[in-house]
Amino acid sequence: MTSLPFNISKYFKKIGITGYRLQPETKPVYKYIIVVPAISERENIPILLESLNNQESKYFDTTLIVIAVNNIISSSPEIVENNRLLIQYLNRVITENKFSNLNLSYVDVSTDGNEMPDKDGGVGLARKIGMDTALNYFDYDGKGKNILGCLDADCKVENNYFDAVIEYYNHTNAEAGYVNYFHPLPDDLENKKAIICYEIFLRFFVFGLEFAKSPYAFHTIGSTMNSTAEMYVKIGGMNKRKAAEDFYFMEKLSKVTDIHKIDKTSIYPSGRGSFRVPFGTGQRVNRYLAGTHEEYFIYNIESFAILKKWVELFHDASYPDADFYLSEAEKISSKLREFLELQSFGKNWNKIVENSGQKEQINLQKRLWFDGFKTLKLIHFLRDNGFENKPMFPHLAEVFEMNGVCLPEGYAGETIPEINIQMEFLKILRELT
Repeated sequence: MTSLPFNISKYFKKIGITGYRLQPETKPVYKYIIVVPAISERENIPILLESLNNQESKYFDTTLIVIAVNNIISSSPEIVENNRLLIQYLNRVITENKFSNLNLSYVDVSTDGNEMPDKDGGVGLARKIGMDTALNYFDYDGKGKNILGCLDADCKVENNYFDAVIEYYNHTNAEAGYVNYFHPLPDDLENKKAIICYEIFLRFFVFGLEFAKSPYAFHTIGSTMNSTAEMYVKIGGMNKRKAAEDFYFMEKLSKVTDIHKIDKTSIYPSGRGSFRVPFGTGQRVNRYLAGTHEEYFIYNIESFAILKKWVELFHDASYPDADFYLSEAEKISSKLREFLELQSFGKNWNKIVENSGQKEQINLQKRLWFDGFKTLKLIHFLRDNGFENKPMFPHLAEVFEMNGVCLPEGYAGETIPEINIQMEFLKILRELT
């Protein structure tokens, strides 16, 4: 293996995970490496690989697929056995070159001595092991950017996926981004309703952030994420979170670079129920089908209107003292001021001014302090303090009309319209976000 660039070596010395290697071993000749965490995914991985193998691409030779087969030490015998069968399957298809277009390897994070510890083990650590290991296999001397991408074991991709991602990075200044996505809608009516409901919820949140002109207006879905290898190490790599690892990874990227939307291709994430993480698509589908929550609600657009005014105020080019900001926040909403005080805004703002000599540094610190997580916390605080969630479809209709967007034909104000009209609402949001 050739020597790594200084920044990559430095990353490994400080926080990178070592000790894992690709199987079978391969030479560092790749410009695009896609990492797929897989736990108990023997049935889904062949479908994903078929989807990838059917690409219409001129970049097969410089693209590598890495399956991170993983479980924790205390995983059930059923999971361990499923992973054993997956590794057996991968060894066979690699030997037989079944997916002849693909360069395919895996990382064993499953068998005795290779498992993840119970304390930290989960999707975040599995992604990190796969992505850190992949850093050893890039062609750092070749032309073009080194791109590190993510997929999930249960998704599919459009047939121009490789080319669209690679060419977007190499023809723009992008260092981080995400691919457009669409959850496939299943035939089963209840599952279809669950997916439509959840994707509308996801997309309306991003719509609200775009409305507010938030710098954090982007989707955070694990199977859509990508960045350059250099940007990956610059932000300290993937986190070890057992859930929401995708949110925090994208947020870290967004603090140091722009997040680009790659919309010339698409990912199709699964809408199945899942045991793998405590929230996200799988758990929301489970929850919908269980009927334990009122699902047909979305955030109040007034919360995003408050956010919009705060973003305009805080990201202005001026640098007044904390009292001014709090006074102006009170004029926007007393709840905004209350939130800022709960976040110790005054103390934090004084530190920012004291420790940042240049205006550029202050502007950066503004973005770092009021980050994506605080943005989400503000929306939740407003939701719980006077700006409660609204019935999904009537509120969507209200917001669409407010923004000059035509409503689905046939919608007559129903709280929960027929499935065909629900699909039209989702279609509109897909076009908007």
